[in-house]
Formats: sequence, C-alpha cells, structure tokens
Amino acid sequence: MADQEECNDSITNSVTTSKDLPKKSNISYRPIAENEFKVYKWRWYMVLVVCLINMANALIWICFSPITSITTEYYGISSWQVNWLSLIFVVVSIPFGFTASWLIDTLGLRTSIILAAWLNVIGSLLRNLTTVDSIIPHKDRFPVLLTGQFLAAVAQPFVMFCPTKLAALWFSHSQRAIANTVTSMANPLGILIANLMSPRMVTTASEMPVMLWTCTGFAGVGCILATFGVCSSIPPSPPTSSAAESSEPFLAGLKKIIRIKTYWVLLIVFGTGLALFTSVTTFIQQILCPRGYNNDFSGLCGALMIGLGVVGAATAGIICDKTKRFEEVTKISFALTVAFGILFLEIARFRDMEVHIAVVISLVGLFGFAIYPICMELAVEVTYPVAEATSSGLLIISGQVQSIIFMLVAQELLQPLPLDEVNLPTGCVTNGTHVTAEFIPQDWTVSTLFLFGVGAAASVFLIVFFRPSYRRLRAEDIARAEALLNYEIIIDST
Repeated sequence: MADQEECNDSITNSVTTSKDLPKKSNISYRPIAENEFKVYKWRWYMVLVVCLINMANALIWICFSPITSITTEYYGISSWQVNWLSLIFVVVSIPFGFTASWLIDTLGLRTSIILAAWLNVIGSLLRNLTTVDSIIPHKDRFPVLLTGQFLAAVAQPFVMFCPTKLAALWFSHSQRAIANTVTSMANPLGILIANLMSPRMVTTASEMPVMLWTCTGFAGVGCILATFGVCSSIPPSPPTSSAAESSEPFLAGLKKIIRIKTYWVLLIVFGTGLALFTSVTTFIQQILCPRGYNNDFSGLCGALMIGLGVVGAATAGIICDKTKRFEEVTKISFALTVAFGILFLEIARFRDMEVHIAVVISLVGLFGFAIYPICMELAVEVTYPVAEATSSGLLIISGQVQSIIFMLVAQELLQPLPLDEVNLPTGCVTNGTHVTAEFIPQDWTVSTLFLFGVGAAASVFLIVFFRPSYRRLRAEDIARAEALLNYEIIIDST
C-alpha cells in the first residue's frame, strides 16, 4: 500500500510539472491511454517511398561529378560548368528550404513527397532530352540540362526535410531514431551508388544517355509508388501522444525557435558538420591527386566513408532508440569525427599510405554520419512543439549556407604545390601527368587545416554549451502519467 501511494504521489508530481512545458497553439490537451496509440505496418512502405525518392534525387545530383572529363566532352562545356550541375543543388536548397518547411508542416507529408517525386521525374526527363539532337540543338544542351538539374534541386528539400516528420507521425518513440536514420541515409547511399555507377556505366561520351535514363528509372519507380501508394500524411490513429497533438504554425514556430538558445548551438554546430562533409567529399580527389593517389583510390575513399557512415548512423539510431542518450552520442561522434578528420589530412600529405588513409577515412564516415539523423531528432526534441520539418529543415539550410562559405574560403586559401612534391598519377587530371601553365597542382594543407580547425572549434562549442532538454520525451512521459492517473481515478470511482 505504501509503495502504491508513493507511486501515485510520483505520478501526481509529474503531472503538475506539465504546466512547465510549452503548449500547442489552440490545442486543448486531453490525456490519452496507451492502448489508444497504434503503429501500422504501412509505415515501412512510407519509409521505402521516401528512401527511393531521396536516393533518386542524390543520383541526379552527383552523377556527373565522377565523370567530369566525359561530361565536358559530351556537352562541350568547361569543368566549371560541370561543377555547377552539382553546386546548383546547394544554392537552390537554401531559398526553397523555407518553402519546403512550410509546405510539409502546413499541407502535410503526402503533398511534399508526391511533389518531390514528380519534380525528380520531370527534371530527369528534361536531362534526357539533351541526348536527342533532333529535339535539342547542341548549343542549347547545357541550358536544358541545367534546367533539369534545377527542378531536381528544388525537389531536394521537399524530400530531405521529411524524415523527422515521418518518424514523428508514423513511429513509436522506440523506433523514431532508426526510422529517421533509414530515410536520411538514403541520400548519401544514392551518392555512393552514383560514384560507383557513373564511371562504370559511362566510359565514352556515347554512353551518356544510358546513365541518364537509368537515373530516370530510379526516379520513375519512386514517383509511381508515391503517387499511387502514399494516400495519407498521417496514420488512422497516432503512435504517440506527441503525434496526437497539432504542431505550431510555421511562423509561430520560427518565432519560438529564435528564443531557444540550445537550438542555436545545434544549428551552428550541425551546419558546420554538414559543411565539412560536403567540402571533403567535393575536394577529396583534388586533395589526394597531387600526392600520387589516382581517381580509383579517391573514389574508393568516398565509398568507404559513405558505406561505413551508413553503418555508423544505423548503430547510433539503435543506441539512441534504446537509451535516449542523444546528447552523449552526438558529442562523442562529433569529437571523434574531427579527430580522425585531422589525422586523415595529415596522413594524406604523404605518399604510399593507401591502407592508412582508407582506414582513417572509414572512421571519419563511421562517426561523422552518426551525427546527421541524431541531430535531426535532437532538433525536434529541444524545440517541441515546433513542427518537425521546421526545426530539422533549418539545420540542413544552415549546413548548405556554411558549405558554400567553406568551399569558397578553402579554394581561396590554396597555394601552388612545390614541383618537387608533385606526383600526378596517369588519369588524375585531363592533361595526364604533365604540369603546365594552365594546370598547377595545389597544396591543400592550409585549406584543410582551416576546415577542420573550424570543426574542432565547433566540437568544443558543442561539448561546452549544448545542454539539451528533451521536451518531446518529457511531454510523452507526462501524458502517460496523466493517462495512468486518470485510469486509476476511474477504477477508484467504480
């Protein structure tokens, strides 16, 4: 009896603390019994669709980067124009990111998923038209190609901002992190596939149409599954008490986020981490090439980083679902990522260190990718009841903005590599192994020290100042306590 009274007192005390939580706008809170919550098998179909669309978008984004020289030959353009086929995704996602956040939180997941799927397909089909001379003259190929890339770039935030919303609305609290991880990691997995697929599929300029139509096939499957299979943004009944509540309106959510200092720490640090990943994956070939490492090895390093990264992200998601140690996992992963990143950059300055470089870059991916989905979940936790797409979407926008800054600054800090240190393997540059006035290999030492110096500062900033309060988990605990107390009152009254 004493134990029961102590339990009741504990529940009552927990319930009274609910007044400390931020309340949803225009929502009257009603305790819901645990047996009213339900998860549906259809949630995994939703995950599959988002994964396919996200993966197809990544294929469209990156497919030209591994075959830059062939792309310049086929379209008659410069390597700088080829770079814009990828850079446009970073630039476009910033303004359209705000639109995506509003649309997902206002019109729902279904609208966003289907819109992203169709933009993928239409953009991809436009790219395919550039291979038909009777429709698109050779001089007009690049503008049409860039337009197709632009449409796919617009699609990116509409699918990349979905994972936290999908996890929150369709999954129980014990599966949210892993659901977020699976859908989020589809994008880097698509990048991995593109890096493996493009060089093998396109060995000569005449094979370019095959790759473009393959990308369209991926996009088409995702579009069909989304259009005819995604029939609702929400399940028939909510999986958790937080999913049962309405989110803050978009503008109200933005105003609330501004006042949450913890979120600002996460916004800055996550953006730095995403910018580091974007910069390293973009420049890895240029970093390794002058030191004697060929393109195949650079591609292997990128594949190892992403492949081990997906494993690390999945492991972190499972750990956080079981333990709810989001803060600890994030801080440890970020610190180890920066440490191994600095080690990679130091080793990469020396020749004949393939094994060492491969091991270290794998560890960078293993710990670095773990940060992404966990930070997405943390963003929702520390800003609850702000809508999920708003809080997580702003993190990605922060990463895109910092990526542009990092890449511009890194290229400005480049210095000519002394000729006695140059060791260019055949095929590493378009003019073979010859150093000419037009091509002078660059020393990336100062640039990479800048990148990971900022990363180290961000790691310290995260460890010292990030003290999150898990508002969503706390609200769900209070809801369970209130439901239990309400149940006991009913029992007592009978």
